[in-house]
Amino acid sequence: MASSGLLRIEPATELDIPLILEFIRGLAEYEGHLDRVEATEERIRKTLFGAEPAADVVLAYENELAVGFAVFFYTYSTFVGQPGLYLEDLYVKPEARGKGVGRALLRYLARLAKGKGCGRIEWAVLNWNDSAIRFYKNLGAVPMVDWDVYRLRRDEVDKLAAE
Repeated sequence: MASSGLLRIEPATELDIPLILEFIRGLAEYEGHLDRVEATEERIRKTLFGAEPAADVVLAYENELAVGFAVFFYTYSTFVGQPGLYLEDLYVKPEARGKGVGRALLRYLARLAKGKGCGRIEWAVLNWNDSAIRFYKNLGAVPMVDWDVYRLRRDEVDKLAAE
């Protein structure tokens, strides 16, 4: 657990599943994609707390109130020859923004990454999210201008797998 004054960050547990889903919905609403949320408590239980967790979640608390979360997993860079940490989602409730919660979450992840020997931390940010972009650049992050993100959605995955 990491702590800074009245702010603390700790790994989520299975008891936090409703809270995790609340944060997922809050992020989706902020991004204008609430209608795309397919996550359920049962799906989160299976994929984050089952036999083979796909990712980890940490929660940020201000006093006893949960105010933010980060979802992340480890990757591997062949060029660097080291693992990396991929930040899937970072969300801070609107009323808690500007209080250092996002920075504390990223500092926590940086310490985890350093402890695991990671060569980098990476994430994607929506190109219209100017406040997030400013925040990340303020940390020293740089955009990967030579790279585009591609995605195969469920139907395309099914089609390719069936070949």
